Amino acid sequence: MDAKKSADVQRRLKSVEGHVRGVQRMVEDGEYCIDIVNQITGIQRALKKVSGMLLDHHLHACVTDAMRGPDTSARERVLGELLDVFEATGRS
Repeated sequence: MDAKKSADVQRRLKSVEGHVRGVQRMVEDGEYCIDIVNQITGIQRALKKVSGMLLDHHLHACVTDAMRGPDTSARERVLGELLDVFEATGRS
């Protein structure tokens, strides 16, 4: 992953980390439950965005390389990884 994309992912994850700490404080302070749930929903959306960015990179780099390369086991491995990801996200 190039430095710019990596920095963007790291920045987003640090933001998520800060929001999680904020939710912890909200729970500790006894904030209104719906406000906490709304913050958690925002965190989930942010993590989904990061996940999409990483998957995009994986598809354009690792998967593309494996598909174009001569190693059939590498192709099978990356296809299996993708299937696992899609199965896992379909269950959530």
